[in-house]
Amino acid sequence: MAASSSNPARPEAARDAAETVPTIQYSVLLEHLVGDKRGPRQPRAFDPASLGGFPVPAKSDEQKMIERAMESCGFKATLACVGGFVLGGAFGIFTAGIDTNVGFDPKDPYRTPTAREVLKDMGQRGMSYAKNFAIVGAMFSCTECLVESYRGKSDWKNSVMSGCITGGAIGFRAGLKAGVLGCGGFAAFSAVIDYYLR
Repeated sequence: MAASSSNPARPEAARDAAETVPTIQYSVLLEHLVGDKRGPRQPRAFDPASLGGFPVPAKSDEQKMIERAMESCGFKATLACVGGFVLGGAFGIFTAGIDTNVGFDPKDPYRTPTAREVLKDMGQRGMSYAKNFAIVGAMFSCTECLVESYRGKSDWKNSVMSGCITGGAIGFRAGLKAGVLGCGGFAAFSAVIDYYLR
């Protein structure tokens, strides 16, 4: 009997509780969170220690200045130029080492080249490759940085656009058709490399 008498009281108690609890209006809540009635947001530095990480001291002005310098287009282009020079030189010396015509004299095909002649040819080929790789690396890196700065995004489209610009500029010296082919080839190569590196 006690159970049956408590059942009819439950809906009335729930109804009374629902009438006393104020309903939340989401439009009013949104006005205070993102609308015109929101208060001024206080800027505060993110502290990793609050999430259980190691506390990191705030960066000094010198550290911020060095980071800005290292993220500049000039620094990136210089770094790519130096890296391209080293890589191109190594690649040129390697290809000269496996080439059977290094030191070959077309006037006297039966004469065996001396070690000095072979090393001279290897050095010339290494320097040629180094210059070409340095120029291409600097052009691509600088163009990519400028495209990224202009677009304000860092995604795969930047490398494809800069690859097209770099390849087109290099190929355009040989004509319009070579410029278009260079643009397409460099853009495709950049897209493939960016796909595998990201």
